[in-house]
Amino acid sequence: MPFRPVHEQLEYLLRGVADLVSREELERKLAESYRTGRPLRVKLGIDPTGRELTLGHTVPLRKLKAFQDLGHQAVLIIGDYTATVGDPTGRNEARPQLTQEETRANAATYLEQARRVGLDIERTEVRYNSEWLAGLTFADVIRLASTMTVARMLEREDFGKRYAEGRPIFLHEFFYPLMQGTDSVAVRADVELGGTDQRFNLLVGRELQREAGQEPQVCLMTPIVEGLDGVEKMSKSLGNYIGLNDSPEDMYGKTMSIPDTLIVRYLTYFTEVPVSRVREIEAAMAAGANPRDFKMELAREIVRLYHGEEAARQAEEHFRTVFQRRELPGDLPELPLGRQDLEPGGTLPLFRLLVLLGLAQSSSEARRLVEQGGVTLDGERAADPLAPVPVRDGLVVRAGKRRYGRVVLR
Repeated sequence: MPFRPVHEQLEYLLRGVADLVSREELERKLAESYRTGRPLRVKLGIDPTGRELTLGHTVPLRKLKAFQDLGHQAVLIIGDYTATVGDPTGRNEARPQLTQEETRANAATYLEQARRVGLDIERTEVRYNSEWLAGLTFADVIRLASTMTVARMLEREDFGKRYAEGRPIFLHEFFYPLMQGTDSVAVRADVELGGTDQRFNLLVGRELQREAGQEPQVCLMTPIVEGLDGVEKMSKSLGNYIGLNDSPEDMYGKTMSIPDTLIVRYLTYFTEVPVSRVREIEAAMAAGANPRDFKMELAREIVRLYHGEEAARQAEEHFRTVFQRRELPGDLPELPLGRQDLEPGGTLPLFRLLVLLGLAQSSSEARRLVEQGGVTLDGERAADPLAPVPVRDGLVVRAGKRRYGRVVLR
């Protein structure tokens, strides 16, 4: 397919970019690609350390899709080998090492979720970095290590901080940037994508490409977007995330819970809403317009992207019913509970009931929900997590804003 003019490609590709090394190189590479008809090889590496992607993970994936939309070659590196080391980026301690079996199982779910972002997996070059890393000899590893000094490694913020604080840095962690850089050499990347927290690793890739006689890759970095709390990076471990596998109702409801200050950022990085519309919304809020309406527009768009138009409409109606009108929907989800789980007299302590119904992950979470006033029984707020609850068919239990249902005894 013929490439669009360079200035048009740049306008599309640089939306929401936080850092670029360098714009001049990217323009030159795009111009050469336009002249010769050779697509750029654009690399994104993902370590499959879990089974579910969050909207935070989609930011660089959407940028990879943008390059693919323009006719360039998307190269998705599944870090089945680097995950066995564990990326120390942003950590105060070493990451746990995974087995290759674990990373392969996780990778299968990642690819399916990447497809939902809009990436055409059939046109994407999917590679596993065990292809070239697993076969390295010890002599190869020594040669690789000789390209980097300890002083250079300590320039990484996380390594430098841990060293200054006397926290341990294990030798295998130093190899992570070298392994990621070797990926760039192996696939002859023209561009590498990543978050701003990956800057050091991406620059190592440039250095190793020079060592190998290749033209250094352009490093295009997207920001680390805050989670639902508006403070910390979106993370499953912190519980402040929207997952690609979330139901439409959860996706919509979680989006509506974000601080108003995140509306423009989420529109920019998590949606395809045109930049002109995002600027309109930003100006309207600055002029005093109610952010709620724009947050609902954002929530609709996010649900539409991953579940479709009809699901977005239903999720919005569900939100209006449950949260704005303070009503419960007629089709309450069933919460099955075995009669054998009940104590004599057909009761259960409230905290245990919440756990057995799946409305809390642990006894401590259940107690916290009750103590914070987030639990109701048939619409009445519960105050004592230890209180015995007479359990019956049809009891409506609500825990927090989005978890509720009708008890069904079996």
